[in-house]
Amino acid sequence: MSILTERQAVEAALDAARWAPSVHNTQPWSFAVKGDEIALRADVDRQLRVEDVPGRELLISCGAALYTMRTALRCAGFEPVVRVLPDPDRPSLVATVRPGAPAEPDELTLLMGGEIERRRTHRAAFTDLTVPDRLLDALALGAMGEGARLAVVGEPTAVEVIAALTRAAQGVQAQDRRFTLEVIRWARPPAAGRSDGVPAGAYPRTAPRTDPFFPQRDYAWRHDWGTEPDRSATSAGVVAVLTTARDGRGDWIAAGQALQRVLLHASAHDVSAAFHTQALEMHHLREFLRHELLSGEFPQMIMRLGITFEEKESVRRPLSDLLG
Repeated sequence: MSILTERQAVEAALDAARWAPSVHNTQPWSFAVKGDEIALRADVDRQLRVEDVPGRELLISCGAALYTMRTALRCAGFEPVVRVLPDPDRPSLVATVRPGAPAEPDELTLLMGGEIERRRTHRAAFTDLTVPDRLLDALALGAMGEGARLAVVGEPTAVEVIAALTRAAQGVQAQDRRFTLEVIRWARPPAAGRSDGVPAGAYPRTAPRTDPFFPQRDYAWRHDWGTEPDRSATSAGVVAVLTTARDGRGDWIAAGQALQRVLLHASAHDVSAAFHTQALEMHHLREFLRHELLSGEFPQMIMRLGITFEEKESVRRPLSDLLG
């Protein structure tokens, strides 16, 4: 028996989609509703023109929004009916989704639905508390269900290689004025009043070094912005790479759906994620990682998973700004 009406389920899905993760919290999506069908569109005006020239991160973000809508519809008591990239003549149309047959949500779906607004991106080190192997196995199984693979990197040498690639990319990008200006554009000062971008309460003023060292984006950039992080937390956490077998637009959307499935499931167990896309934005470094560590699979996201007790701020645009 459905918990909500179809119309209520559509409204719940739209509201939930606002909380999906996106690169620099750009929220690069818009929605149109016709009857009980939602059209999810990529907002190319919010694409990162320097950092994300191919639009890969744009579509990963939209894929995360799509999975969020699917989860909300399931929590509302409907099996979602989804078409991905349904119209070749409309490349910005990422997917359509509507409530299908009534279906009772299972316990995990309800747990993940409860994390949609609670989940936060972490941008510093983690505590030394261990992420259970059993949970990591479950996260990998969930990613596989969305057509991607979550490769947990356990070998210390491999972890150091990924950290070194991240440091190299961050070092180069920090010297590139175009990259710096693009990051600054989406970094919000305190009391900015904006409903997008990364607010000052969501990043550290100066992050403690993890071991091995994974540098963060410099959102504060010469300002005394950001929060004071937990200096006792220095762990890098568990390093994992989300990959796909191919590297087309549909694969990027699948990676985004897998990413959000992993994040919501992890959040339900009080595990947070920190993202590192720097090396994936540089073709030669991404190809090195692909061939040398990932058996030819395409890396879509580098992340660290761990436990933190820090509360992070988050902002989202109102639904009225997203409908059109």
